[in-house]
Amino acid sequence: MVSHDFARQLTALSFEIGRQIGVLVDRRGDVTHVMCGDAKSIELPDWGRLRAGRERLRGLRCIHAHLHEEPLDRDDLTDLALLRLDAMVALSMDSEGLPKLAHLASLRPIIDGGDPVEVMEPTAPGNLDFDFRLWIRAIEDELARQDRTREIAGSEGAILVSVTAGRSSDDIDLQLGELVELARSAGVEVIETITQTRRRVDNRYLVGSGKLQELVIIAMQSGVDLVIFDQELTPTQAKNLSQRLDLRVIDRTQLILDIFAQHATSRDGKLQVELAQLRYRLPRLAQRENVSLSRLEGGIGGRGPGETKLEVDRRRVRDRITRLERETKKLGRQRVERRRRREKREIPVLSIVGYTNAGKSTLLEALTQTDVHIADALFATLDPTSRRLRFPRDREVIITDTVGFIRDLPKDLIAAFRATLEELSEADLLLHVVDAASPDTERRIAAVRVVLEELGIGDTPELLVYNQIDRLEEGVAREFTLHDGGVAISALKRTGLEGLLEQAEELLWAESRFGGDRAKQRQRAALSMEGI
Repeated sequence: MVSHDFARQLTALSFEIGRQIGVLVDRRGDVTHVMCGDAKSIELPDWGRLRAGRERLRGLRCIHAHLHEEPLDRDDLTDLALLRLDAMVALSMDSEGLPKLAHLASLRPIIDGGDPVEVMEPTAPGNLDFDFRLWIRAIEDELARQDRTREIAGSEGAILVSVTAGRSSDDIDLQLGELVELARSAGVEVIETITQTRRRVDNRYLVGSGKLQELVIIAMQSGVDLVIFDQELTPTQAKNLSQRLDLRVIDRTQLILDIFAQHATSRDGKLQVELAQLRYRLPRLAQRENVSLSRLEGGIGGRGPGETKLEVDRRRVRDRITRLERETKKLGRQRVERRRRREKREIPVLSIVGYTNAGKSTLLEALTQTDVHIADALFATLDPTSRRLRFPRDREVIITDTVGFIRDLPKDLIAAFRATLEELSEADLLLHVVDAASPDTERRIAAVRVVLEELGIGDTPELLVYNQIDRLEEGVAREFTLHDGGVAISALKRTGLEGLLEQAEELLWAESRFGGDRAKQRQRAALSMEGI
């Protein structure tokens, strides 16, 4: 790989000019590039990772001299991964410029979360005398086998990243666990998770420089095309990360929007998802890396100042948003008319709310004994589902299942799904379903109540329904009900439903249930919805 004479010539020249010198050598042993850097680093050509191909390496190895006895640094390992080089070799030298040790690193398949880069024990340059082509072919075979295994799995792979400032490790674990569930609901295979706690987030990349280099290495080695950040990225951060990683980079909001797009079935739901996506995309259009954005649309009939491609894109998006808002308002008026007819009959309304995937749809199916779409995934229900429910005393109510909430629910989503959430403003009682087996029930309850307050319906009577008690030890469920005055059930096993109906009936037909106070609450909620 590196002869002693070659190493001596390289270190001698580097020592003489006081700069790092490097060469790129192909698999025939020919030098294809020569780089001259400064005292601390060299800069390699930026070909981009995709030109190398996912199943093979670049076909080039980098050999360069360090002016002192430094081993391979993080920049060396980043370049190795980013350019998918065959190998990275750093030659350290002594005080007279003679080669001392050769530091060698190569890429390798990730096995059980191991390091994607293999750093060999440093040795004398003359000891790096082996059949390099046979050695590198074995590495490529392993990398190709890993890629084929992932293709057979059939799902898109991604790296998840969570950066927090001033939070405990428990909070980080809970946030990351939720992001994993969101990715799973979107059909994404989680290849790796990366976390970082900083005093404050980086304005350019969100993550720090060291963690960014680590992310580059893992992303290149694992062969993923997608990186998902738990925090919402600014347009500038999204652009910088995409350029640095040469990958698709999205944030939690975009992931949720994608899940909504997959699960929307009704015309109303699809309109609302598209509206939310366009509102999110509009301020980010300026960050698109496209040379055509700066070109003027000219030609016959189009001369004069004209519009840039960016301005045209923005105008089209704004026009589309206006049309979608007009259509959703029209559908909203139809829903208002249906609710008015329902109110004339004085039928109480029960709305099921709660954190996403808490078991709301399962509860609706269990109470009404009707078929409802159920899936063990976040945001499986987007479109409101209403059923009639008859109580033991022959009283009838309308019970409605709504979209689940989540912490930091994007405001664009709340605004776009105003039509769905309007159903909540008509509720006489909220059945707040809580996953009793979740490790953070209190946080989830608080997250739901924050959204309800934002919608102006925080005063609506609420009954806490602790679901999935079949997954708890005996006695734990009773502690929940005693502490919060709620009711413990298992919607899947259909246990505890009688007690739920009894408490709901008592709250619904209390003496002041349908008086003027409730009308005022509905009016406040309607005004709040209009302001979203």
